Amino acid sequence: MTRNGSLGGVVLAGGYSTRFGESDKAVADLAGTPMIRRVVDRLARVADDCVVNCRTDQLEPIRDALSGSGVDPRYATDPVPDRGPLSGMQIGLEALDREYAVVVACDMPFVDPVLLEVLHDRARGHDGAVVRLADGWLQPMQAVYRTETMARVCEERLSAGDGRVMAALEELDLATVAEADLECVSDRTFDSIDTQAARRDATRRLEQS
Repeated sequence: MTRNGSLGGVVLAGGYSTRFGESDKAVADLAGTPMIRRVVDRLARVADDCVVNCRTDQLEPIRDALSGSGVDPRYATDPVPDRGPLSGMQIGLEALDREYAVVVACDMPFVDPVLLEVLHDRARGHDGAVVRLADGWLQPMQAVYRTETMARVCEERLSAGDGRVMAALEELDLATVAEADLECVSDRTFDSIDTQAARRDATRRLEQS
């Protein structure tokens, strides 16, 4: 049984971060705070249960990064490392018992909790809610999904040999929110810190703010 009304959260951290270099971007320092801690702290403002999906070798560094944060997430580790975000979604969502869950990538440290509240509200009665970006693409990594439905669809797509997130979204009844209609949301919410250059730029902007 799932709990209706409340919102769970999944942070995806299991990728090998090849564009970021040899270090793990999940625990990379961003103006004195590990990147994943920034994500978890923001997610915890709207979600009453948080699951971090990661590889087994990441467990200790991520636990250290979140130590003292006041948030006590649970962990759902990948049985097969780096199988892709769709697998991470499935594993993380299966660990939750909430009707809806927000999924956020660990390299999006400026995720706006206001956006997550908007998406949770729009998702009701649907399989989820996602933002349609200005270029027409959907943003699946800051989105709300009906937990059991999305986990099942992820499993079905992976079993069929199709690990594309967009292929999974095509199976869902999703409410969409136009990026242009999100005046109340920070324009940095979708910033992705997936290279060292992006980390340095984000650090500089945080230190200047």
